Amino acid sequence: MLRTIWVLLGVLLCNSAIAATETTMSLLDNRFRIDPTVEQVTFVIYREKPSKPVVLVRPDGTKYYAWKKPKKVQWYQEPSMDIIMIDKPMPGPWQAIGKVTPKNNIKMFSHLELSTDKMPARLYHGEHIKFTAQLTSDNKPLVLRDFLDRLELKVTFTKYVSNEAELDEEARPIPEVIGEFFDDGKGLDEYPGDGVFTVTLPIKSRPGKYVVRITSGNGVFLRAQEQQVLVYPEPYHVTFIQAREEGVSHKVIISGEEGAIKPGSLAAHITRLDPEETEVKLEDYADKDSLKLEIDLPNTGQLGNFTWFGRVYATEAGTDRPLMFTLNNRTYSVLEDVDIDETRRIQQERELQQQKILEELRMLKMREEARTRSMIFIAIGNVVAIFLGFVIWFVWRKFKASRQIPEMKLDIPDE
Repeated sequence: MLRTIWVLLGVLLCNSAIAATETTMSLLDNRFRIDPTVEQVTFVIYREKPSKPVVLVRPDGTKYYAWKKPKKVQWYQEPSMDIIMIDKPMPGPWQAIGKVTPKNNIKMFSHLELSTDKMPARLYHGEHIKFTAQLTSDNKPLVLRDFLDRLELKVTFTKYVSNEAELDEEARPIPEVIGEFFDDGKGLDEYPGDGVFTVTLPIKSRPGKYVVRITSGNGVFLRAQEQQVLVYPEPYHVTFIQAREEGVSHKVIISGEEGAIKPGSLAAHITRLDPEETEVKLEDYADKDSLKLEIDLPNTGQLGNFTWFGRVYATEAGTDRPLMFTLNNRTYSVLEDVDIDETRRIQQERELQQQKILEELRMLKMREEARTRSMIFIAIGNVVAIFLGFVIWFVWRKFKASRQIPEMKLDIPDE
């Protein structure tokens, strides 16, 4: 008789570890009921490992499969778990058919929402900002690790186009992923597993207008928030002055842009690596009301290639928003002192040697040209001599032939 009655055994967990409205149900025949007031629900269903995804049966008998479902159903599956989100679920008794774990636990969440920080409307190329997002259920933080660990929260920048919706898919600007959220207590994330996701966003996009979208979408939970922002050029300039004398420090000069940087707010942390990769860390900050900061890099006379990098900190004028920028790797070299007189002498010797080589090549070319002309003249002379000899021979032969003709004798008869 009990199997013919829809039974819901719900236990509402209200402890300090889980602040969100989470219902864990130990169910007879894996049945559970959805209240008519629920507009969106998410199930976390644990299965035997390995096993096929469950089949969800609506109160009216309609079946939902992981591979066959309406658009309002999002389904994420693993060998031992299904996470299913349904918008506007049908009220009444539902059933999950499958190899659900012996504990028969199904966790259900309602009214999941994604809330994020508001992105500053004015960003700067090269800056890094801390950005957080949080999932809530019934306006309370959601901290179920099995669910949160399977989310993919991302921040994308897309070049702003006023008529983007009217363009073909191929013609629309391509979104650029600039950050992924984590709740692992590393980097700028404050506490692991507290349901607050943190990302460090490097603003690498060129100056211009962009649409920023914060999305989560791996089949578990699809939500998006977006806003328009403007990216401006870096509000500071860096100049490196290399010393030419041993004992005189090299200088890194950071100058803030007037109107963008609050006077006196500049600070910097510089790390320098020598040719042996030995680190020297340097820090300093600008004087009060100053927009310029100078940091001295030691110059011990050591020869080789040096690398330096670091961070610049400042405050935006007008908004008092803290700014942080990364100084990428930059290099300089320290070489031996050059003896100018000796260098000039060597250079002159090389020039004279080069001129000598050029002169020898010119003379050789002239000799070759003279030899070529001589050969031509000799050839022409031989041809002329042969021709004249032939003419003389021909004339002489004609003359000789004419002299050998016998005189004609007339026989006159005697009278």
